[in-house]
Amino acid sequence: MNFPRALLTGLLALTSLAMAGGAAAQAGDYPNKPVTLVTPFAAGSGPDAVLRLVSDKLSRLWNQRVLIDNRPGGGGFIAIDQARRAAPDGYTLLQLDSEHVAALPHLYKSRNFVTLQHFDPVASLFRTPFFVAVGSDSKWKTMADLIAAAKADPDAIVYGSWGVGSPGHLGAQQLEALSGIRMRHAPYREVSQLYSNVGTGEVPWAFASIPSSQGIYKAGKLRYIAVAAAKRIPQMPEVPTMAEAGGPAGLEVNSFVSLLAPKGVPAAIKAKINADVAKVIADPEIRARFDTFAFEPLAWSPEEIERQAEAKSKVYGELVRRGNISLE
Repeated sequence: MNFPRALLTGLLALTSLAMAGGAAAQAGDYPNKPVTLVTPFAAGSGPDAVLRLVSDKLSRLWNQRVLIDNRPGGGGFIAIDQARRAAPDGYTLLQLDSEHVAALPHLYKSRNFVTLQHFDPVASLFRTPFFVAVGSDSKWKTMADLIAAAKADPDAIVYGSWGVGSPGHLGAQQLEALSGIRMRHAPYREVSQLYSNVGTGEVPWAFASIPSSQGIYKAGKLRYIAVAAAKRIPQMPEVPTMAEAGGPAGLEVNSFVSLLAPKGVPAAIKAKINADVAKVIADPEIRARFDTFAFEPLAWSPEEIERQAEAKSKVYGELVRRGNISLE
């Protein structure tokens, strides 16, 4: 059947208007039932604590329950697989850190899983910096001391991390590459045990976030000799940057945490979630809690989250190849 061009143009215009109106209606109605936030982080962890604050604020803003579904283990794949099975309607979101997004594809090559091929970034939450922690009795006062010791005795210095492929592991790999040193890696299952051993000197050093190491630090058993960042951290202004402490100026070790959605969620709903999460993150109560952890609140667009993840993926891919690192 042949339609006159004017009639066809009119029909297409009406269809476009209807689709736009439908999307707007979807966003206006969202959410009209409980929303579930799936997370690979264990209950009680720093990212979990933040997510619970955010979920509480969102539930008040949306007048709907916002549920937390903790699915730790499996390198993040247990939570990822749970969220992948959900309908792409915005009612199931997934909390991931930048390593789940950017490092996972390089660490599990045989799975052929690229996170951003299955999920779209929706909203950012925070970024955490990492400090170089040594025991309080360590003879190292600066990064220059640590690097000099590693150069004097290659492969003798041991560093700890909370797992193969973690920011603590990959950050140390980057330190090696930029400083021309070689060290040995000691991965731990229990974060508390890692920093206890750093405190006693059993492990000479490790990268550490404030939430993961503050108990040992406050007990006087840890010192932070540098923060792997371009600027000093307001919560720890006495700790020098990597460059100020005699380390490589280009070394920044951090992790950012975001919310993602299964691909296919309508753009209007993603935009609403992004705006509402940004509004919640700006809440003074959440900002105060972030300050205690030295978490930097983020209000990135989905496009910026993806850009930041791609930049990390490039770095992580090179480090994984250089160190022949695998979790398979």
